[in-house]
Amino acid sequence: MSTTAWRALGKCRVLMNAAKATATKPAAKPAAAATPGAVTPPAQLKGILKPMPVSPIFKDFIGGAPEISRAHATKKIWEYIKLHKLQNPSNRREIICDQKLKTLFNGKETVGIMEVAGLLSQHFVKTR
Repeated sequence: MSTTAWRALGKCRVLMNAAKATATKPAAKPAAAATPGAVTPPAQLKGILKPMPVSPIFKDFIGGAPEISRAHATKKIWEYIKLHKLQNPSNRREIICDQKLKTLFNGKETVGIMEVAGLLSQHFVKTR
């Protein structure tokens, strides 16, 4: 027990014993599953990790998958950019689009790295 607690509580044994009991009490363990062999269901993915349907143009780009998460889509775009060396050597924050990227990015010649996620959002089909 710290000296501050000792000073705050004074020399009252009742208060000191209560403070010691709560300070040394072990943390409660999480409740175990009802049955020992039970398997818990996986947590549902949310936000940018949730797979969403994509447009036909983007489906062709990613290899025919009907759904992909936003995070994985961005990763695929960056893999393609690095594989084909499409970053501007003089300005690494700029991407020089080839024909395949132009179809995804509305025909733009160059795209800033901060624009990629915004330009990809149009290829995710809303399902509501």
